[in-house]
Amino acid sequence: MSTIGLTPLTAAVVALLALAGAAVARLGHLGHERAVLVACLRATVQLGAVALIIVWAVQRSAAVAAFIVVMYGVASLTAGRRITTGPAVRWAAVPIAAGTLPVLALLVGTGTVPLRGITLIPVAGILLGGCLTATALAGRRAVDELTHRHGEVEAALALGLSERDAALEICRPAAAQALVPALDQTSTVGLVTLPGAFVGMLLGGATPLQAGAVQLVVLVALLAAEAVAVLVTIELAARGRFPVRRR
Repeated sequence: MSTIGLTPLTAAVVALLALAGAAVARLGHLGHERAVLVACLRATVQLGAVALIIVWAVQRSAAVAAFIVVMYGVASLTAGRRITTGPAVRWAAVPIAAGTLPVLALLVGTGTVPLRGITLIPVAGILLGGCLTATALAGRRAVDELTHRHGEVEAALALGLSERDAALEICRPAAAQALVPALDQTSTVGLVTLPGAFVGMLLGGATPLQAGAVQLVVLVALLAAEAVAVLVTIELAARGRFPVRRR
């Protein structure tokens, strides 16, 4: 067998892993045991629904566009809620778009990624997912730094720095660490990990060289997109678009 089959054994293994993850979270007092189970259940339902929708959508340009817009909306809302609350949540849509759109346009415009639903949807999803993570991490770290080191921001203002520059001096070093996971993933690919695009291509019957080429494009594109998302997120935080929690 060259693929993972949809069998009762597969379902049992997935259920066992989900329960194991929740049990570890509970025994370790991590506080996320319920979230682990809910996330696994949501993943099961959502992937099943998406699989059915994609079969229908990939042959229809309007459906492909709508699918990508929905993914973008969910990514923006999720990242925003990780950073802040209230109306400020909407600002997370800016770095996600800033990171995803130029990179996706370059890939499609040069013909590197064919203008077809079956390739556009997964590539857009990978870019949006990476920018979601980068935006959420950078935003949370920036807000945390500005919250806990508010006195240092005030000191920088007293020295004559603008509010933006003072905030950047404090939050940028920590927030920029949000790019580390993407850097590690790219620099260790093939040595530590074999990412999804590579494995998926192999399971689909592609040669190792073809799978490697696709994975290289995806990883480099993702790193570029996340770098832009982190930069824009830090800028928004420094300009006060994500409210700082006063203690």
